Amino acid sequence: MTTTTSPAAYTESLFGLAGRLAVVTGAGRGIGLAIAECLAAAGADIIGAGARMPAGESAVRAAVEAHGRTFTPLQADLSDREQTAALAADLAGRDVDILVNNAGTIRRSPAAEHTDADFDHVVEVNLRAAFVLAREVGRSMVRRGGGKIVNTASMLSFQGGVRVPGYTASKSAIAGLTKALANEWASRGVNVNAVAPGYVATDNTRELREDPARSQEILSRIPAGRWAAPSDIAGAVLFLCSRAADYVHGAVVPVDGGWLAR
Repeated sequence: MTTTTSPAAYTESLFGLAGRLAVVTGAGRGIGLAIAECLAAAGADIIGAGARMPAGESAVRAAVEAHGRTFTPLQADLSDREQTAALAADLAGRDVDILVNNAGTIRRSPAAEHTDADFDHVVEVNLRAAFVLAREVGRSMVRRGGGKIVNTASMLSFQGGVRVPGYTASKSAIAGLTKALANEWASRGVNVNAVAPGYVATDNTRELREDPARSQEILSRIPAGRWAAPSDIAGAVLFLCSRAADYVHGAVVPVDGGWLAR
């Protein structure tokens, strides 16, 4: 007699995260909040890290706990090397199954006016902190024989952008770092991949969205005809964190409404 698995059970076996512990940096708002909620809805308990992460009530805590999952807040400013190191050490001592390096920042100015301080700040948060966290958490994953790391790249991992040299440099490096870590850890059961968001309606893009001419210029180039919502990015992250992506290593997945296809 042949037994068949129901569609719901099959989907749950591929995308369910019950019993997993997921860390999401920059979880307090925007894309990070959407990712934390999405992973919690799939069954994961969440550690949310951020520079201003409240110890008590917060939007992300409410979103996670609404799905019956536990939420642990950790406060760390990833532009501060000591705080990044402390966070990495804390996480390395836990059995983290999923690390989503989502925290990021941007500084806009013409390249000829882009200061060393701006460049260094962006690279520190977007690249160096992501590496330190991936290294420390990844070491534990390798020892335990499994885990998922998802970095946040960008369309500008593929393109040069305008007036954001520090951001473009950091996101291009994230794409390379993702591949480098995947090459070392794929055989040890650890998947390292990245999502590359397009234009998303968050605080980082407020300046662009509030400029009617620039906003229309951007929208006219997006085949989907709209800015992404944070939840659009969260779905791709869920895939990369799930069993469905067990054979995906070193990928940088664009979630851009078709921007790069133009």
